[in-house]
Amino acid sequence: MFKGHPKGLYVAFFANMGERFGYYTMLAIFTLYLQAKFGWDASQAGRVYGGFLFGIYFMPLLGGYIADNVLGYGKTIALGTLVMFGGYLMLAMPGTGEYFIYGALAVISLGTGLFKGNLQALVGNLYDDPKYSKIRDSAFNIFYMGINIGAFFAPNAAEGISNWFLAKNGLNYSKNAADLAHKYLDNPSNTKVASELQSISDSMSYQAANLNDFANFYIEKMSESYNYGFGIAAISMILSLIIFLAFRKYYKHADVTHKQQKAAAAAKGEKSAAEMSPEQTRQRLIALGLVFLVVIFFWMAFHQNGFTLTIFARDYTAETVGRGTNIIFSLWSFLPLIGAIIGLTLLFGKNNSGKTRGMGAVITAAGLGLLYWVVYGGTFLGISTPGFLPEGNQITPQIFQQFNPIFIVFLTPVIVGFFAWLRKNGKEPSSPKKIGIGMILTATGFGIMVLASMGLPSPAELQEGTIMSESAFRSPYWLIGTYFTLTIAELFLSPIGISFVSKVAPPQYKGLAQGGWLGATAIGNLAAGLIGPFWDKWELWQFFALLVGLCVLSAIFIFSILKRLERASES
Repeated sequence: MFKGHPKGLYVAFFANMGERFGYYTMLAIFTLYLQAKFGWDASQAGRVYGGFLFGIYFMPLLGGYIADNVLGYGKTIALGTLVMFGGYLMLAMPGTGEYFIYGALAVISLGTGLFKGNLQALVGNLYDDPKYSKIRDSAFNIFYMGINIGAFFAPNAAEGISNWFLAKNGLNYSKNAADLAHKYLDNPSNTKVASELQSISDSMSYQAANLNDFANFYIEKMSESYNYGFGIAAISMILSLIIFLAFRKYYKHADVTHKQQKAAAAAKGEKSAAEMSPEQTRQRLIALGLVFLVVIFFWMAFHQNGFTLTIFARDYTAETVGRGTNIIFSLWSFLPLIGAIIGLTLLFGKNNSGKTRGMGAVITAAGLGLLYWVVYGGTFLGISTPGFLPEGNQITPQIFQQFNPIFIVFLTPVIVGFFAWLRKNGKEPSSPKKIGIGMILTATGFGIMVLASMGLPSPAELQEGTIMSESAFRSPYWLIGTYFTLTIAELFLSPIGISFVSKVAPPQYKGLAQGGWLGATAIGNLAAGLIGPFWDKWELWQFFALLVGLCVLSAIFIFSILKRLERASES
């Protein structure tokens, strides 16, 4: 999987990993931050969430134009990283109002627009060399792993810094505390709310003089705990920039736009590379537009992960889990488990050498040993310690965000190997067909949520005061199963789609075309937030059934135009 790729791919891999770590750290807590700070319902938070994601993915159109026509890819990417740093730094400032936050979001969106699509275009340029062209899809799968390694650690970083800050102030996380605090401050005479909030206050180390003081203090400190998470995102931008600039020599040869190539050829009196005919350009742009239309619906559904799926995790999913389940929620136990799985892969890999198998055995034993010690405790170097994973451990809603990226990391080699096997046997589906299959898998993922939602009260009923019994809360494995299915769908669709764009885009529009892909993502992200009112008004199963239906229709559409898309990629 990793053999035969240019070194520039790995520079982009790590630079992207740093930037995405910051982004997903921010995204894991963003909706929760808006609701905690301002007391907004899902519709209000959803509008800001969707608008921000729209900006994040729409601005690459501007970034692509600037790179194609003014600065080139490398300078635009570096500038974008600095701008993102400024935006995250603004968001990390406590005590700011909503308009200052909107300004910070606009700055982050601009920076991402300068960075994201142009880094993808730069990776695509590396594979214009004929000796690399056959492994272009594989390259973008690897590149995509960088995104998700960063995204895996992000929710843990966000949760860790938030819990640390709350504990420092004599508080602990409670999923209902901020909402109850806002409701109490709006209507102190509501005795039911006051009673519930008083119960939460009594469980905290911090003891306020009265309930009004506790409500204000909890809202303030919960919001500030999320500000610290945004600060981590700012730091990661600097690390990403250092990586990108320090290893420039590995991608310098690919940091050339079509306009720069033509100018260089003209200066030397040479003939530039052959241009596409207007008809070829038109056909390719139409094909790109049709694919962009389909992915709008994928991202509208997929990016419920930071919106309604996070709210489902908070309001409808069991808040505590047993020791066995907590292994995959605690980073201290999850990492040794991941290490053991990697070790087993090395130990039993079909073509691995004896040295590699021996290394795999050592890693497996170390991972399982450390896992046992974390779970049950033991004696090491004469020091006896208890296990770190008690029964009834509390989980926070943002931690579910770690499952999609870690599934990406582990499933990418499987999917890439599967495609390689199909390619070897002459049966690999085309990129457009893979995208269609991805849409079917997305519908399947939300079908799981339809089943999980049956019999649960609607969000409107919860807002009206309906109390769920402990037995009604859903197992976290419903959400984990959904994320697993959506991850497979994403691997069939997202990296393959980026690869398709890099291959089909006319040379003079490479940066702009990647911006178009992200622009379609932007529209999907905006729709992800705009369907928030349905969440507040419909039954849960009806909301998720809507997503299933839209994904199925999108799959039918792309299969109906499959031959046209395949011709465009071959012309």
